[in-house]
Amino acid sequence: MPYIITEPCIGVKDASCLEVCPVDCIATTDQVEQYFIDPTVCIDCSYCQSVCPVNAIFDEFTVPSEWREWIRKNREFYK
Repeated sequence: MPYIITEPCIGVKDASCLEVCPVDCIATTDQVEQYFIDPTVCIDCSYCQSVCPVNAIFDEFTVPSEWREWIRKNREFYK
């Protein structure tokens, strides 16, 4: 799973990440308050990370410890 969108995205849904994603791997629904990155489609380009206004996007291996649960939440979103 290349990139994870974490807690700071909740309630923001800025969509800057959607605009720069070359493979359209970022999605959401009306029922959730944040975006998620599809690990099977993401090409690990990191464009989304650099434009996130709330610094919510991390490489899976650099997700801060307080937001590690978002790795699981991302997986569950795409089940």
